[in-house]
Amino acid sequence: MTFNDLGLNKQLLKSIKEQGYENPTPIQEKAIPAILKHKDILAGAQTGTGKTASFTLPILELFLRSKEQHKSKRHIKALILTPTRELAAQVEESVRLYAKYTDYKSTVIFGGVKISPQLTALRKGVDIVVATPGRLLDHISQKSIDLSHVNYLILDEADRMLDMGFVNDIKKVMAILPTSRQTLLFSATYSNEIKRLSNKFLNSPTLIEVARTNASNEIVKQAVYHVDKIRKRELLTHLITHGKWKQVLIFTRTKHGANRLSGQLESDGITSAAIHGNKSQNARTKSLADFKSGKITVLVATDIAARGIDIDQLPHVVNFELPNVSEDYVHRIGRTGRAGNRGEAISLVCVDENEFLTNIEKLIKKDIPKVWLKGFKPDPSIKAEPINMGGNRGARNKPRRSGNRNRREGR
Repeated sequence: MTFNDLGLNKQLLKSIKEQGYENPTPIQEKAIPAILKHKDILAGAQTGTGKTASFTLPILELFLRSKEQHKSKRHIKALILTPTRELAAQVEESVRLYAKYTDYKSTVIFGGVKISPQLTALRKGVDIVVATPGRLLDHISQKSIDLSHVNYLILDEADRMLDMGFVNDIKKVMAILPTSRQTLLFSATYSNEIKRLSNKFLNSPTLIEVARTNASNEIVKQAVYHVDKIRKRELLTHLITHGKWKQVLIFTRTKHGANRLSGQLESDGITSAAIHGNKSQNARTKSLADFKSGKITVLVATDIAARGIDIDQLPHVVNFELPNVSEDYVHRIGRTGRAGNRGEAISLVCVDENEFLTNIEKLIKKDIPKVWLKGFKPDPSIKAEPINMGGNRGARNKPRRSGNRNRREGR
């Protein structure tokens, strides 16, 4: 199947061709026809499967088919909610690329930056708004945004928004939207909260699933390197230098840990930057741009900050510390092996993290290959100790509820 077979307008096909795409991905092949039939959808797909185009293209197509003229002022017709600033920026960039040869305008609103440019864009009028929940509610409270004409609501990475404590914010937004809207919910995992949200706000949704729920990406080569905690940084530097890695995304459990590891790698002669919620938005944007362009080799990130990182050919992901929430492992390794490219995900596991590893393997329903590298074999006399979560979200291996720290990410 090609994009031509999906019945898309030539203006959209021209944009798609410019992006170098010829054939739709499985999620696009299934979601686009359903959306064009005005169906609500509940879509489950892993990261890197082409989710953004699967809702952006049909929404733009429906706009074109409606032939609505902008007689006076544009009205917001589509609202896309995302959990993080980086993801919001990434999605809005894709919307602009696909809408390049149409008359439709979009803007992105999120926190951590001045609100005045957002107010200016909204006053000029846009057709599509991509937003994080917190900053959107700020605009709603200031009456600087009009959502009364929204026909399409898209919840992108809904599972993460719920994990981050946005469920009440989402409900507040939905309460003021027109009830006749078409709602599209995309989630990498199906929790009970996702099912409840779907039952309450979606109208007889079409269920679309292109990968086994909670499955790890099959084209990602996974490995666990057992190593003592105090030697993790030494092993990491060894892998990067001896493997001549040019681009690697590394996950830590805490913001402080990300800063510390980034500085240590710099002292080892490896160009690095840290990205997390305490960094300013400008600093995060620059670090991500430097990483994508190859100016730095390593980007050290916490789970929240990494949600918007979308690099088609990212070759390596390293879990410097295993996540205490098992589902986060799937999200982390999904940063590599995207768009059909193979990737490698390595986890550095000390004795303290064996329980986390067991729970992850139960979730993905397979054993991850184990490696004991010569010169780095763990000391068997070292016993496991409780891990200090550093004030991180949630209890061990349980869904996060309050998300007070994380909700700032959506502002």
